[in-house]
Amino acid sequence: MRFISFRDKSNLGLAVRALDGTYRGWRDREDGYPGSLERVIKEGGEALGAAGEVLANGPIIDTASVDILPPLSRPPKIICVGLNYADHTAESNYDQPDYPALFARFSSSLVGHNAPIVRPLSSDTLDYEGELAAIVGRGGRHIAEASALDHVAGYSLFNDGSVREYQFKAPQWTIGKNFDGTGGFGPEFVTADELPTGARGLKLETRLNGEVVQSASTSAMIFNVASLISIVSEALTLEPGDLIVTGTPAGVGVSRDPKLFMKSGDVCEVEIEGIGVLRNPIVDESLATG
Repeated sequence: MRFISFRDKSNLGLAVRALDGTYRGWRDREDGYPGSLERVIKEGGEALGAAGEVLANGPIIDTASVDILPPLSRPPKIICVGLNYADHTAESNYDQPDYPALFARFSSSLVGHNAPIVRPLSSDTLDYEGELAAIVGRGGRHIAEASALDHVAGYSLFNDGSVREYQFKAPQWTIGKNFDGTGGFGPEFVTADELPTGARGLKLETRLNGEVVQSASTSAMIFNVASLISIVSEALTLEPGDLIVTGTPAGVGVSRDPKLFMKSGDVCEVEIEGIGVLRNPIVDESLATG
């Protein structure tokens, strides 16, 4: 199943993609609305399937006339992974770590499909990073790698927009990875059964203004989805709705000569085979906030 979260004027909604490619669903003011995707995932068990059936009986949602929101607007945790593709580690002049480089994102940085990624007033070093995002369905602590994929509800797309100047002001990356409006997420939440095990072997491609700037297979990840869940859960109790953003391959703008940063008027697209396309225009903060 493939879900989208949306907003129509003052109403929130949830929809599922039908076999004919249309989206059908309900708004929160309508009787058929099963709740937000966060709520449905948290319910666990057969809740996703049941919600999909209810939504499939709803009216067609014209996606051109609604705002597509991040699938989850406020994930309990957003855990990102750096240096998880060897080619990106090499272009970044790091030694390949034998433990994942983990950092946090916050929900205030998230934007949905077709919503603008915002280049901040304070820097012109806004970079793209196309990534696979795994969404936790069943939480836990000390999760064995062998059973870790049983804890994954589904997958989506992420653009880990990074303000490089601020990322490298200190050894710790948090600020450069958390400017408001820099984390593209969506459009669809795709249930795990729709994809190969662990979302392995899928082509990941990032395009800036139609030009391919990143291209790799998700099989090239150093730490795959199962190992990441197991490693993270050694320290943290994972919760339903937690987001694990699994890292980006080579081709980022900061490592190019000349450097290639995103600017107002650009359009960045992240595509992963079987999951879809996440599209975001780029705007300057002054234009986005008035």
